[in-house]
Amino acid sequence: MIKTADAVVIGGGIIGCSTAYNLAKMGLKKVVLIEEKYIASGATGRCGAGMRMQWGTEPNAVLARDSVAMYETLEEELEYDDSIELKQEGYLLLAYNEKMVEQFHKNLGLQHKLGIPSRWVTPEEIKELVPHINLQGLHGATFCPKDGHCNPFKATDAYAQAAKRLGVEILTYTRVTKLLKEGDKISGVETTKGTILSPLVISCAGAYTRELGRMVGVELPIYPERHQILVTEPVEKLQGPMVMSFYHGIYCQQVPHGGFIMGLGDPNEVKDYNIKSSWQFMHEMAAKITFILPILKNLRVVRQWSGLYDLTPDKTQILGAIPEVPGFFVAAGFSGRGFMIAPVVGKLMAEVMLGQEPEYPIDMYGVKRFESGQLYVEPSVV
Repeated sequence: MIKTADAVVIGGGIIGCSTAYNLAKMGLKKVVLIEEKYIASGATGRCGAGMRMQWGTEPNAVLARDSVAMYETLEEELEYDDSIELKQEGYLLLAYNEKMVEQFHKNLGLQHKLGIPSRWVTPEEIKELVPHINLQGLHGATFCPKDGHCNPFKATDAYAQAAKRLGVEILTYTRVTKLLKEGDKISGVETTKGTILSPLVISCAGAYTRELGRMVGVELPIYPERHQILVTEPVEKLQGPMVMSFYHGIYCQQVPHGGFIMGLGDPNEVKDYNIKSSWQFMHEMAAKITFILPILKNLRVVRQWSGLYDLTPDKTQILGAIPEVPGFFVAAGFSGRGFMIAPVVGKLMAEVMLGQEPEYPIDMYGVKRFESGQLYVEPSVV
């Protein structure tokens, strides 16, 4: 196994693969990516496969807007000979009370300032977009036609394959057991397959970034939360947009192969690393989705699973260097949107790690914001 590297990337999800690809593309010769299991085996491969620009804070909306644009040309950029199954038929965000109406109009003002083509739609227009929806209690919704779906396994594979072609060494089924330091500086990693010395190490390991931080004496405000998902049998096309309700805490979309993927967020979920599935989720999900989309009541579920959100107190990601440990970087705490913004984040992190001026301001994502109180509280998270 390689003994020294210019940079070590921990985590084989799409954030890690995008970062490794961009580091190599920018000229770094010896980049190693370490994944405990297989590529996209963590949060990326367990996500709902959606991508949207309709966020409530400028940092998140900008990263999502530009990442969607990059997804549109990703197959060409990465010379991928398969399809990432990009489908842009919109997200429909449902408003069930006046408070939501007010927040959504506030979000629209921000999104329009950033050039995001979202709009307010009336209940009648909602019915035109999703004819089988139940309008009971609905005040309206916001809709962005460029939001949509992308296959997380294929997109991550595209980055991983492109990274390999640029010389990145990808070590799967390899666990990082220790982060090494010389004085205050990071100096490498110990793994289950040996030691790799490196002056640059980045954690793209989702919720497990908190444990990696503790290895070098840093307490990062990141915590795990289980989110459960299911997929139904495939059927003929019924629905274009992703339907999302913050009121019910659910989302539901029909993916290109015909199945419906849906999930919900439980505010009472214990903050730990549990990824077991539960019958209670199935029961609650069925009750909520058949109220909103009654036509789905006879579909059969073929699989359910769980994954971990890596949450922060303001539900906005931590990006950048860790000041206490020079050479150690973090890209984590995505609170459910890591897949959506991975193209831009990977490029940004590579620029920062190489000491280049990042294309976007990045200071607002720094971990020190939790000490200063300058938070970016994202209101639009399921």
